[in-house]
Amino acid sequence: MKAVIPDGIWPTMITPFKDNKIDYGVLENIVEWYIDKGVDGLFAVCQSSEMFFLTLEERTRLARTVKELARGRVPVIASGHISESVKEQREELKAMADTGIDALVLIGSRLARRDEPDSVLMKNIESLLQWIPDIPLGIYECPYPYKRIVTPELAEWLADTGRFFFLKDTCRNPKLIKEKIRKASPKGLKVFNANAATLLETLEYGAAGYSGVMANFHPELYKGLMMLRSSNPEQAKRLQSFLGFASAIEYQYYPVNAKYYMQLEGLGIRLECRSKEISGFDISHRYEIEFLHSLSAEYARAFGIPITRS
Repeated sequence: MKAVIPDGIWPTMITPFKDNKIDYGVLENIVEWYIDKGVDGLFAVCQSSEMFFLTLEERTRLARTVKELARGRVPVIASGHISESVKEQREELKAMADTGIDALVLIGSRLARRDEPDSVLMKNIESLLQWIPDIPLGIYECPYPYKRIVTPELAEWLADTGRFFFLKDTCRNPKLIKEKIRKASPKGLKVFNANAATLLETLEYGAAGYSGVMANFHPELYKGLMMLRSSNPEQAKRLQSFLGFASAIEYQYYPVNAKYYMQLEGLGIRLECRSKEISGFDISHRYEIEFLHSLSAEYARAFGIPITRS
């Protein structure tokens, strides 16, 4: 099976809403913004997309629309099996695979209960592989409903199936990521770090790139980090210091704060979410995002990073 997962920056996409419905007009603005910023792929349906608050029809239409809007310029992947029952998850995965996305991403915590060993998860994946269409797969250490970390041994097993090419890693432990890379990457399973603070270190270990929350704020700086890592390692360390510190903003009031940042970028997005009340985003939060927006532009200029691809 041909892999469709290039190295680089894969934002965990934000979903825009208007009057509690997905705003597909603004979605087009967001897709263009990501691509103009130089991202290498789009993770269209994930926790940042508020997938646990979307119907199956909304999840599949969202993935299909992002794929259409990307127009082949970058690959599009999606998750979205959120149900408890295996039967419903199969229906969700089949529906998502049929949207035309480039890879289907499984949620580890949906494949086994918290108290069940990896042997149960592996058995359930083997069952899924019997009927999931012939589409490249990924696995996602989604923090909800609980975070199930992929061990290095499980990563190697997934790679050995010949079906898995993408791992969104949220363990926040660079040494553990290093072991996953050592065991799985030579066999085709690429590891993408979702943690900004440890990103540069894990890139040195062979991580394929970044797939995390902060690519919804300043993806061009993450693209710049990957370029500077090769051309100017000392500058890369300086930029990593800013990115690691700035990433604390994701604990502020996400994803409302990301939508406010996108407002500052002129994307026409509302702050409306299904997972958070807008009222919780106060004036201090707004100032903090405005400061981040200003500083991001300053760092891009200082390091010679293009604000847009064009």
